[in-house]
Amino acid sequence: QVQVVESGGGLVQPGGSLRLSCAASGIIFRFFNMRWYRQAPGKERELVAESTSGGSTNYVDSVKGRFTISRDNAKNTVSLQMNSLKAEDTAVYYCNAYRSFYDEYWGQGTQVTVSS
Repeated sequence: QVQVVESGGGLVQPGGSLRLSCAASGIIFRFFNMRWYRQAPGKERELVAESTSGGSTNYVDSVKGRFTISRDNAKNTVSLQMNSLKAEDTAVYYCNAYRSFYDEYWGQGTQVTVSS
């Protein structure tokens, strides 16, 4: 049984930092692209950051220079370090494991709120 579990969300002031973690089980982790998505109220879900199985990383423009994605294939985990947080980063953040259209798994989401 595949499980993808996020942790680390919470309330933070503008300019602060948070670290999200995601643990996956039941998959051959190193074969999967690991992604963080987010969905703000009234908005579509967007891809924020990706760590590919080949070792590259990609970011949406709005978080470049502020967020860092990293993975540990030995521990089957992926993290998202978020610095210089802004109110517009407020959203539910989802961890996603993707290998193909038929081999994709989602976590339950974790709330990140940036507010003073």
